[in-house]
Amino acid sequence: MHSGKERRPSPEALLERADREARGKLKIFLGAAPGVGKTYEMLLSARAMQADGVDVVVGVIETHGRPETEALIQGLEIVPRRSTDYKGQVLDEMDLDALIERRPALALVDELAHTNAPGSRHPKRYLDALELLAQGIDVYTTLNIQHVESLNDVVAQITRIRVKETVPDSVIDRADDIEIVDITPQDLIRRLQDGKVYVPRTAQRAIENYFSAGNLTALRELALRRTAQRVDEQLLNHMQAHAISGPWAAGERILVCLDHGRNGAALVRYARRQADRLRAPWAALHLEAASAANLPEKDKDRLAACMRLAEQLGADTVTLPASSIAREIIAYANANNFNHLIIGKSNKPRWREVWEGSITHDLIRHSGTISIHVMSGGEEEIVSPGVRSATPRKRPGFKHYIASTVFMSLAVAIGALLDRTLDVRNLALVFLMGVMASAVKGGLGPGLYASLFGAVTFSFFFLEPRYTLSVRDPESVIALLFFLGTALIASNLTAAVQRQATAARQRARTAEDLYLFSKKLAGTGTLDDVLWATAYQIASMLKLRVVILLQEDGTLSVRAGYPPDDTLVDADIAAAKWAWEHNRPAGRAADTLPGAKRLYLPLRTGRGAIGVVGLDNDKQGPLLTPEQQRLFDALSDQAALAIERIHLVADVDNAKLAAETDRLRTALLTSISHDLKTPLAGILGSAGTLKDFWGKLSETSREDLLSTVIEESERLNRFIGNLLDMTRIGAGALEPNYALHYLGDIVGSALARATKITGAHKIEVAITPDLPMLRIDPVLFEQAVFNLLDNAAKYSPEGSRIEIRGWADDTGIVLRILDEGPGIPPGDAERIFDSFYRVRKIDYVTAGTGLGLSICRGFIEAMGGRILAENRPDRPGAMFTITLPKTNSPQGNPE
Repeated sequence: MHSGKERRPSPEALLERADREARGKLKIFLGAAPGVGKTYEMLLSARAMQADGVDVVVGVIETHGRPETEALIQGLEIVPRRSTDYKGQVLDEMDLDALIERRPALALVDELAHTNAPGSRHPKRYLDALELLAQGIDVYTTLNIQHVESLNDVVAQITRIRVKETVPDSVIDRADDIEIVDITPQDLIRRLQDGKVYVPRTAQRAIENYFSAGNLTALRELALRRTAQRVDEQLLNHMQAHAISGPWAAGERILVCLDHGRNGAALVRYARRQADRLRAPWAALHLEAASAANLPEKDKDRLAACMRLAEQLGADTVTLPASSIAREIIAYANANNFNHLIIGKSNKPRWREVWEGSITHDLIRHSGTISIHVMSGGEEEIVSPGVRSATPRKRPGFKHYIASTVFMSLAVAIGALLDRTLDVRNLALVFLMGVMASAVKGGLGPGLYASLFGAVTFSFFFLEPRYTLSVRDPESVIALLFFLGTALIASNLTAAVQRQATAARQRARTAEDLYLFSKKLAGTGTLDDVLWATAYQIASMLKLRVVILLQEDGTLSVRAGYPPDDTLVDADIAAAKWAWEHNRPAGRAADTLPGAKRLYLPLRTGRGAIGVVGLDNDKQGPLLTPEQQRLFDALSDQAALAIERIHLVADVDNAKLAAETDRLRTALLTSISHDLKTPLAGILGSAGTLKDFWGKLSETSREDLLSTVIEESERLNRFIGNLLDMTRIGAGALEPNYALHYLGDIVGSALARATKITGAHKIEVAITPDLPMLRIDPVLFEQAVFNLLDNAAKYSPEGSRIEIRGWADDTGIVLRILDEGPGIPPGDAERIFDSFYRVRKIDYVTAGTGLGLSICRGFIEAMGGRILAENRPDRPGAMFTITLPKTNSPQGNPE
């Protein structure tokens, strides 16, 4: 029966296999660095597939001008690339839709980590490859090891260059085949020097920096190890899918077996050292026998600490129920392809090993090809947690003994009723039922009591001579002894089953609570929600009062509590601070500062303490039983990870903000250097000419130069005004000065200001005369309209029309400005409102600052309105629509 279970294929492996068969096959040609020949090798493999009759199509191949690579493309069908216009440049990308419509058997997709041009369906090329696979198309692709996401930091440490284009490890894990394309560092450097990878100047710079011999050797090792890791996973999946009993010693895998013994920590550390030496994955296994429920709390604590230590050192931890320890260990090792097994030396006396058997001897006897490492480990103990444990409350057992007495009395009564019809030996079964009922209800003690009580009453009432404790018939003596033995065994087994059932129910409740807690934490997005959920969960499961403290501005402060409480006396503050600084418990029932009201325990991750939890109740003495301490460890570990996740998200947001600030600063400096310098150059040139050649200039020339000075001064004034407006918007200091105004008046004032800018265009104004009054800031709104007119004039050819339309509808008062320029590029309808963003310019477009439309949006939204940019539906051109809320005011022109 057991062996049949071992030979059963793994459902997970079968599901993964079915998923792979339902989609296309992915093959990755992996290299340590550019220039090793990945594309060349991929094309050779593709041509071999084509020679075998496979329909091969090139989706995208980057030849980089290498003649030998271009020669291999000859004879292969190529899907034309799709052209994308981006910032004045034409970018060619793989035409995903055309490739899917063509539906070849095999598609070649070079440079998997490539970033697609804006406006493409997917931002990354690996997403294009995944869509092809989902369509059932096989894909050949290339990838360098520095583009693997999990190795990004390692590669940056080696090369001092951080690669921005990365591919998630999940894509590598989905690969059906990975082929290493490898050459020695010396050969690659020679290829660089010969100009076969980069042009000579770039190649020399690359050799001096990225392509050093040491860097290339380290990258080769990374590529080989990442490939070996994937191959090891494929081997394990194959064995599980085909129910192959391992291990296959294709790679090293280490399994350490832990129990409650004193050498557990030494075993874990030895396993980690072995894993480092062999560079192998490792796991920690604990098999829970039926007797585990009877272990002393100290042994349970030791085992829990060892499993946590294994997790902290990077092991996968597994706990499984088992009846035969040795056989289950061998079965698990074979099923998961572990070929090194580490166990601790047994400290049992020889007579116990003879009586109970030796797990070590059984493992060695059934190990097969698995290497067994037996460690003595000495008398090592896990470091004490530094907190005195509360004694678990034991419920009084008198009622169970009373219940046992009732059960056995009922057995006597039933036996008396059946005495006339049943033989005395059959009456013993009635008493056995009473014994089992007592063991189920009360456990081992009441069950043993019922056995003895039943033996006495059975002898007294039903064995001859009756109503005495003497037994005359030898057969009756034997029957009584067998009854007593059977009753003792039955009560023991029944009590053991009852203990296991109780423990299983308790574990199920705890596991469900922990699962719901982790699910709740996963759905929280703010730190306050995480802290409140943590405080509530700890308080409800441990029946204690809880406060959570985090560091703010260099000091610890209460951030959450259940029930809500933020008062701490001096002793509690000192204990919390000590627990935070030393990453150890402090306060009530702890070794340090035990006079505090609360017990303070650190919230910690692998990087150290991130907070402190305070616990207390109204009773005296220690707070947590050993079982509660283990439960608190599980809750606090989940909470600490959730808090760290929130902090990491905040760090990422701050990094993005810093990057955006740096981008805006760079754009601002660029804009200032250009937009200040250009009008100043015009002013200085005109003023200098007037000063030096005033008498030689005609009246018309002098007027033209003076006009230039005035126009450039106005342009400079507008630029400075825009900068000041953006400063006000960014600082949140923009407070509109509201008043009731008619829309037509504001538009007319803006047109008057923009006369010089719009002089070469035809202006058409169509505003409904009976519009209601608007509650707006006239200065801000006029500036917004002026900026829109300025934008329309810049991007429209001379002689074209600029239309201004105004009306009222259910959404509010609408003002729309339309031009006849080239329109808004695809994907830029929102980006044009970003500060310093400028779309691609046409020849007739005057350079701008990239601030005008951003100011428009800031002003309009400050007044409670909204602005939308889109292309005209009837002809080329842009269309800007401003919508403002209506006010309860008289209609019509106020004049």
